[in-house]
Amino acid sequence: MRMINEFEAQVLSDLSVLKSQMAGLMGDGNGGRLVELERRMDRHEQNWQRAKGFMAAISVVFAVIEVAVQAWHRH
Repeated sequence: MRMINEFEAQVLSDLSVLKSQMAGLMGDGNGGRLVELERRMDRHEQNWQRAKGFMAAISVVFAVIEVAVQAWHRH
C-alpha cells in the first residue's frame, strides 16, 4: 500500500468537508435546508396570492360603495 502525499491528504480532507456541507444542504433523505427554503417560498407564495385576492375583493366592495354613493347623490 502506498502512502498518500500531503496534497492528496488535503484533497481528501477538503472532499470530506464538502461532502458534509452538501449533506447539510441537501439533507439525508428527510430534507435539508433547500427543502425548508422551498417550503418557506411556497408558504410565502400562498400568502401573497391570498393578499392579492383580498385586495381584489376589497376593491370591488369599494367600487360598489362608490357607485351607490354617486347614485344616492344624484337623487
